[in-house]
Amino acid sequence: MGKLFLGFVVAIASLALVESLTCNKCSVSVFGFCLNGDNVTCATNEVCFTGRATFPSITGFNGFSNQGCRVNDIFCNNSTDSSLLGISYTASLSCCSTDRCNPVTISGAPSTKMTFTAAITGAVLASVLGSKL
Repeated sequence: MGKLFLGFVVAIASLALVESLTCNKCSVSVFGFCLNGDNVTCATNEVCFTGRATFPSITGFNGFSNQGCRVNDIFCNNSTDSSLLGISYTASLSCCSTDRCNPVTISGAPSTKMTFTAAITGAVLASVLGSKL
């Protein structure tokens, strides 16, 4: 009887896992590289998204983007042109509904992130200590 109950619980749990959608998550992406990439499991009524803000007048700058889960609504798969302080930009939001369908580019290996963090920390410390001397 215990094995039958355990089999039932495993079957229900696997069905619940099948229905959940896994998306790439990135709070901030600059120059096309995600600063803090991760995976996230969406709720049943959500889809994966990638939001981008690009500035056509600034050459060589890919703009900003973010990714994750959101409710599928009328803003999905749309773009808007506007301007801010005289600089034109395009905001777009693309949505998809398969696992990890919103690809993300991670900025380098963990050792590269550590080296960059160490360099910034060293620069800040040198600035603080230099102003006290």
